[in-house]
Amino acid sequence: MTSVFSVLSVLSVLLGATPALAQVTGAARPDSARRQRPAPNPTRGVLGGVAMTAADSAIKAIVDRLDFDSYKAIIKGLTQFGDREQGTKRNEDAVTWIEQQLQSWGYTTERVKYDFRGSPREQVFATKVGSAVPQEMYILGGHMDGRGGGEAANDDASGTALVMEIARVLAATDVTTTRSVRFALWNNEETGLNGARAYVAQRASLQGIENPAGSGKYPEPRWLGMIQHDMMMWDHGNPVQHQQVLDADVDIEFQLNSAKAEESAALAVKLLNANRMFATDYPAVMSNAMSNTDSAPFQDLVPSVSLRENRRLYETGRGANPHWHRATDLYVTFSDADFRLGINAAQTTLGAVARLIEARIK
Repeated sequence: MTSVFSVLSVLSVLLGATPALAQVTGAARPDSARRQRPAPNPTRGVLGGVAMTAADSAIKAIVDRLDFDSYKAIIKGLTQFGDREQGTKRNEDAVTWIEQQLQSWGYTTERVKYDFRGSPREQVFATKVGSAVPQEMYILGGHMDGRGGGEAANDDASGTALVMEIARVLAATDVTTTRSVRFALWNNEETGLNGARAYVAQRASLQGIENPAGSGKYPEPRWLGMIQHDMMMWDHGNPVQHQQVLDADVDIEFQLNSAKAEESAALAVKLLNANRMFATDYPAVMSNAMSNTDSAPFQDLVPSVSLRENRRLYETGRGANPHWHRATDLYVTFSDADFRLGINAAQTTLGAVARLIEARIK
């Protein structure tokens, strides 16, 4: 296990400010600290305030193409299949619908096929191929399966739609990237991360191999980082409030107890800084106890982080979301303020990843 001191020393250099280290200790945030943070209102200076270079402005032009109504429409589209529980026809139909959406934006899609308890399962991914370094890529993930008998609107249509909305933006013919980026919509997360585990088992050994030789094609580019998105919209405090709390934020988690802890912490800082520069309404915070999501199978192999509405162990696991795995996880349950938290997470991820893959508008 990487020591906490080595990770903190990395962060002290990257963040350049000692007080920020309190955000990555994994300790529960005191209520007094939560009350003192400003409301999520861009007119009150929550975000921004950082001078942008020409390169930053070029990234912002891409991030600004994210569309709030498109994000909501993708979530709504996913909820037509109910909770999309693995092993059901509604799950299979949802995989096909996701694939069709990706293809409608111009992507060539692929499916990962695997068995779960003796029965076949499938999940889909698409790739924006880099123009100069196609053999390297970042993976953006969200799990499309759910449970609970409702519509799984938040868990995890919100994360799946986030990845798909970024895919839509980067699919534009005038957007090029130096490196590749893959959009993976995992299945069987709810049964133990089985879809993500199958992907790692089948494809880790294929990284960076040109196939056919001399073709310039890399079916599995070398992994540079994995960014997961799981439950993106509900930050109503604990005890739970009817309205979204004024200090709602995007939570960025890495796992301190992993072989790539230092590298994952550095990736998390890039997302934290992208949020400050490119998100419009909600700030981001970091913590170091990433858990129970599809980035876990990657965390010892490649820098891996997870974005959420709340910290999985310290908040979600302690009752912060009353709709989690319940029939009330419905599209109509969530307000525009909730949906906007999700699109701010998309701004955070796209702002960071667009830099890493060197995305630009021609």
